[in-house]
This record gives sequence, structure tokens and C-alpha cells, in this order.
Amino acid sequence: MSLLRQSLHMLGKELLTEWRQRSRISGVFWFAFAIVLMVGFATPNSGVLADVSAGTLWLGLLLASTRSLDQSYAVEHEHGAMEGLMLWPVDPIAIFYGKAVANALVLILVALVLLPLVIAIFGADVRGSPAQLLAVIVLGCAALAAPGTLYGLITSQARGSAVLLPLLMFPVVVPALLASSNATMKVFEGDPMEQVPAWLTVLAVFNLVQWSLGGGFYGWLLED
Repeated sequence: MSLLRQSLHMLGKELLTEWRQRSRISGVFWFAFAIVLMVGFATPNSGVLADVSAGTLWLGLLLASTRSLDQSYAVEHEHGAMEGLMLWPVDPIAIFYGKAVANALVLILVALVLLPLVIAIFGADVRGSPAQLLAVIVLGCAALAAPGTLYGLITSQARGSAVLLPLLMFPVVVPALLASSNATMKVFEGDPMEQVPAWLTVLAVFNLVQWSLGGGFYGWLLED
């Protein structure tokens, strides 16, 4: 079986698991939405709200991603699924890509539901291209999912994994978080200086590096 077919098989398994545990996805969304609400109601000035709308969106997604990743690994260890995966005749790289793509899709779904709420609460005026905004969301969520999947495996069996995962993950994803926030803000503003393509390039390069490193190290960490 080719690596692509193995990865798609793992992706299907992960998506089926997510579907059976839909309450976890809703919990991740409400966690992110609570962060958005706290920032929204703590800043009464409408002008300031619009300025921090993009940053708040990505802050909520970042914190929600750590919660989602930690819970997904906790469930697998609880049911012995990780040990079972090691017995499958599947390339560890395929396991990583299947898991990471599934995690990215969950984040994209949460982002697409959260985005109109952020626009409404913060009074953001989206003047730019919807296609560019969608590209930012997809690349930004993928940039959180790849390192999150890798570091989630590292911290999954440690005590206090909910604390360790953000400590390891946050410093790594700072460039992606800054690029996603700035690109989203530029789309909201209409991108008069045409800076969005440059930020998308930063996100694309970050994804290339992180997804390559994740695929390379995941098998070694899984066996260890």
C-alpha cells in the first residue's frame, strides 16, 4: 500500500473518530468562543475592537488547538489505540499525516464557524478577497496542526500534558501566528498595500518545514 493510500486510510479513521466524538469538537469551539467573548466585552471601544479582531480570532484558535490535541491523545491512550497503531503494517509517516490533516480540518471547521461571530462582535469590516481569507485560514490552521500533532505525541503520556503541550508548541508557532493574524487583518482592511501574498508565502514556507519535520520525527517518537 502506498504512503498516500495509508495516509488517506489513517485520515478516514481519524475523521470517523471525530464524528463519533462530536461533543469534543463542540467543546473546542465553545472554548475558543469564550475567549473571543471575553476580549470583546472587555474592550468597549469599537475602534480598538476592530483592530484586535484578527489577533483575537487566532488567539482563540491557538488555545483551542492545544485543548483539542491534548484531548485527542488522551482518548487514544485511554483506549489503548496508540499501542494498537504500532502493531499496524502502516508507515509512521502516514500515521502522522493522517492525524495532522484531521486535526487541521477540525481547526478549519472551528475557524469557519468562529469567523462570522468575530466579525459581528468586533465590528470588523471585511473589505478584502474572501478567497485570500480562506487561504489564510487553511494555511494558518495547518500551521498549528502539524507541530501540535508532533508535540502532542511527546507530551501525551506525561503528567500535566495540558500544560506541557502549550509550553512546547507556543514558541514554535509564533511565526505562523503572527503571519496569520497580520494576513487576516490585511484582508479585513482590504489590503491596500497588497501584503497578503507575502504573508501567505511565509505561512506556506512554515507549513512546508513543519509538515516535513513532523513526518520525519513522528515515527522515531512513536517507537520510542
